[in-house]
Amino acid sequence: MYTLIVNIKELIQIREAEILKVSGKEMANLPLLKDAYLILKNDLIYDFGLMKDCPQISEAHLIDATGKIVLPTWCDSHTHLVYAGNRVQEFVDRINGLSYEEIANRGGGILNSAQKLNETSEEEIYKQSKYRLEEVMKQGTGAIEIKSGYGLTVEGEIKMLRVIKKLAENYPITIKSTFLGAHAFPKEYKENHTAYIDLIINEMLPKIAAENLAHYIDAFLETGYFSVEETERIMEAGKKHGLQAKIHVNQFTAINGIAACVKHDALSVDHLELVTDDDIEVLKNSKTMPVALPSCSFFISIPYTPARKLMAAGLPLALATDYNPGTTPSGNMNFVVATACIKMKMTPEEAINAATLNGAYAMGISETHGSITRGKKANIIITKPIHSFYQLPYEFGSNLIEKVFINGKMID
Repeated sequence: MYTLIVNIKELIQIREAEILKVSGKEMANLPLLKDAYLILKNDLIYDFGLMKDCPQISEAHLIDATGKIVLPTWCDSHTHLVYAGNRVQEFVDRINGLSYEEIANRGGGILNSAQKLNETSEEEIYKQSKYRLEEVMKQGTGAIEIKSGYGLTVEGEIKMLRVIKKLAENYPITIKSTFLGAHAFPKEYKENHTAYIDLIINEMLPKIAAENLAHYIDAFLETGYFSVEETERIMEAGKKHGLQAKIHVNQFTAINGIAACVKHDALSVDHLELVTDDDIEVLKNSKTMPVALPSCSFFISIPYTPARKLMAAGLPLALATDYNPGTTPSGNMNFVVATACIKMKMTPEEAINAATLNGAYAMGISETHGSITRGKKANIIITKPIHSFYQLPYEFGSNLIEKVFINGKMID
C-alpha cells in the first residue's frame, strides 16, 4: 500500500539514518525541502524529494498537500498518562496560595493519585487512559513513554503497567513503558525508606520482569523524595533486570543527582529546572539526554529549564509534556513546542528538533522515529495550509494539524 503526498509546501526534519540526535548549535538546523513529495509504503517512509522529480505511482493513495507543511510526529518521552480520576481541587488550592510541597504534605500530590488508583479497577483505569491516548495521537504524537508510579504498592504498580501494555497492544502508536515505583514514599513507609526500597527491589521488580511489563526504570530524585543514594540503589537494581534508567531530577533542588544518573548510564535526565555548572560538565561527557518539561513549569509556576545555557554548552535537549493529573494535565506537544519558544527562548527549529528526533532518542527509538528518513516509521503530521512551520509555535492556541499518520495509516 503506497501513499503519495504531493505539492508539499515544506517537508521538514529530513535526516540521514545515522543522525540519531542533534546537540548544541546543530539544534538550530532543521533540514527541509520546499515543493516536495513524500511516499509512504505500508508502515514505513519509502522515499521523498522535490516535486520536479516526483515519480508516478498508479496504485498509490494520492494526497495533495498544497500550501501545507509535513513533519514527523511528536515523540513525547516523559508522561504519566495512565492514572485514575483527577486533582482539580489541588489546582484550585495552588491558585489560593498553597505550594506543591504544602499540598503534598497535606496528603495531596502523588499520594492522592495513588489512593485513587488503588481504589479503581484495572478496566476503569484503561478506559480513562485510552481516551487520553487517543487525544494526544490526534494532536500529533506518534510515540510516547508512559510511567507507572501512582500505585506505590506491588498490586498498584503491576496494575498500571498492565494497562500501559494493553494500550500498546491495542493502538498503533509506539509506547515505551517505565516503572516508577520510586515516585514517592507511601505513608506507611515515610519513616522507613529502606523497607519501601526493599519492596521495590525484591518484590515489584521481579514480578515486572517476569511479565515483561517495563522498558525503563525511573525515580523521583529530589529533596524530600528519593536521595541520590536511594536512587542509585534503584538504578542498580533496574540494570539487573535489563531496565535502563530515565530519572526525574533537579526539579526543585540540585543535589548532585545528575552526576549519579550519568554514572549509571541513564538514557535521560528529566525536568532540570535547576542546572548547575557542574551538572553541565557531567552531561558533556555522557550519552544521557537532558529533557525539559515546559508545560509543567507553566502550570505550577516554577522556573523553566535553561535551554539556552544547555545548548550553548554543546548539549542536546529534548522536550516532553510530563502529562499527569497534578502538575501538567495536558499531553499537547504543540503547546510544549510553543512554550519552549515563548518561555525558554528556543527557536522553532530547536524546539521541533527537541520534540521529534531528540525526543525519540530520549525513549530509545531514534533509529525508527523522529525524522523524515527512508526506512523509518511512516509517522507524519500534515498541517492545514499555513505560511511556514514558524506558525506552529506562533499560533500557540490554534489547532493547525489537518491529518496525522501513524504507521502509514491516517488517525481518525
